[in-house]
Amino acid sequence: MYEDRTDAALALIPLLKHYEGQNGIVLAIPRGGVPVAYPIAQVLHFPLDILLTKKIGHPNQKELAIGAVSLQGRILSRKIAVPADYIEAETARIQQLLREMYRRYRGEKRPADLAGNLVIVVDDGIATGQTLLASIELLRSRQPARLVVAVPVGPPEAIRRVAREVDELICPLVPKDFQAVGQFYRRFNQTSDEEVIDLLTRADHFSA
Repeated sequence: MYEDRTDAALALIPLLKHYEGQNGIVLAIPRGGVPVAYPIAQVLHFPLDILLTKKIGHPNQKELAIGAVSLQGRILSRKIAVPADYIEAETARIQQLLREMYRRYRGEKRPADLAGNLVIVVDDGIATGQTLLASIELLRSRQPARLVVAVPVGPPEAIRRVAREVDELICPLVPKDFQAVGQFYRRFNQTSDEEVIDLLTRADHFSA
């Protein structure tokens, strides 16, 4: 059980200290991943940025993910007969939403260049891992030297699935009785946009 997201970060930091001094970047999954990622980036002296990914829903069943989109690209995860014009329109729509979201959090700052760098992806926990797996696949296309996922908590099966797709997965708490990420935090308040912006702005100063 963690007190809050800062306490969760303190559990992760000792397990990531061996990366200190390398050329790396911490990517937080907003919004809840940002308060966990901020102390990690601060201790490692890494830049902090955000990882934005949204699923493409099936045209007749929006909850069914048939792919995912990031600012930099797209993947299709299901071999389902879907019109190409629908895929293109959804990709354009989602990327516009992601650009607006990135601008809200980061202003005119450009997304970090990941090529050749150690990348540590941080969230406040893993539930199913499906969105994270899509994010990992999209990140691979940006050619990081090493891809690490660090999360405070997650269920065994999801942790195993994600671990197979990255160079290292760090998760101190893998309970069998997992129901939701929030059950392992005493305080799990929703992270506000204002908090995200404040932490990212402060991180720009210490990474500089």
